Amino acid sequence: MTKSKIKFAAALVLLCATSAFAATGKPVSYKSGDETVQGILYAPEGKGPFPALVVIHEWWGLNDWVKEQASKLADEGYVTLAVDLYRGKVATTPEQAHEIMRGVPDDRAARDLVAAVGFLRSQSNVKKDRVGSIGWCMGGGYSLQTAIEVPDLAATVINYGHLATEPATIKKINAPILGLFGGKDQGISPDDVRKFEAAMKTAGKKVDTKIYPDAGHGFENPNNKDGYRAADTADAWERTVKFLAATLKK
Repeated sequence: MTKSKIKFAAALVLLCATSAFAATGKPVSYKSGDETVQGILYAPEGKGPFPALVVIHEWWGLNDWVKEQASKLADEGYVTLAVDLYRGKVATTPEQAHEIMRGVPDDRAARDLVAAVGFLRSQSNVKKDRVGSIGWCMGGGYSLQTAIEVPDLAATVINYGHLATEPATIKKINAPILGLFGGKDQGISPDDVRKFEAAMKTAGKKVDTKIYPDAGHGFENPNNKDGYRAADTADAWERTVKFLAATLKK
């Protein structure tokens, strides 16, 4: 193959890669108590109505990677709202992320997420009874919190987020849950996952968890250069797509 053909092929691959996710987002805002929260709204082509998802960012904030996940999920047939719990701040270092995350009051975040569900339900192209949540890292924990705060949430995906085991808290959860975790995660251990799953099942709740033995925290994000695991990420995505189809598209 000539150099010109190689360059053309490379350009074609790049074009395909950059256009793989067709859904484009638009900035939106919604009320959360007396405050206004910003977000990015993505929608599939067509009038719908469609199922919907609140998409919750990692401790870095609402960055391009999270927006890409929201776009990918919209391409799967969901109206997605990528919320900004940081009020416009985006971290680029772990130190910044830790500082900003600590500055977010838990009650404010919970209120923002409940309001996000309400905002989605107010959209004419959304099926009101088919709204779920998904998040990663910090957002994974908040995805679970959304299920706790919204009794009629239709589905929840937790990607290596903090968990709960208290019977009174578990009792509040009605959404079926998919949990995806790393076996080498130093913050959320396999034992934590097993205790959560046991507590859910004891309470008669629907839960499905997967622990990837060789993965650590944040293994789905390619920006995590030392911890990204492509094969585990592909499997996690496949499980997510199947779970959401079974719970939100039924």
